[in-house]
Amino acid sequence: FKRATRFRRGGYYFHIEQGNSFVAGGFWGPVPEDLKRIRDEIAFDPAPLRKILNSKSFKTYFKTLEGEQLKKMPKGYPADHEAIDLLRYKQFVLIRRFTDKEVLSDNFLKEVNLTFKAMRPFLDYMSEALTMDPNGLTE
Repeated sequence: FKRATRFRRGGYYFHIEQGNSFVAGGFWGPVPEDLKRIRDEIAFDPAPLRKILNSKSFKTYFKTLEGEQLKKMPKGYPADHEAIDLLRYKQFVLIRRFTDKEVLSDNFLKEVNLTFKAMRPFLDYMSEALTMDPNGLTE
């Protein structure tokens, strides 16, 4: 599912399969221009993203950021950058897995809704990185 308007970037994913049910969101395959913008935002100031990733809500629903990563630092960034762990991501994905018992429970839809809501700070951060110019103005 896509988010509304071009200023709300990222997407939501809903997968139901016996033994492999989950909801996810984020940026599965960002185009090179978007990936560079995200990395540049992280390189400029990783603190806002770290705050989201370390929040109680994030840890409760997702535990950690997921996605494919480079083995080395991407070109154009210093190898000793404080955010090397974040800059190496090629995908930025949040996933919450559910057991079959959880999927069949009466409050499953409520949990899915809460999970999607818990993604918002992350998706909003990424949306801002992808829709603001270097001066902080909406493009």
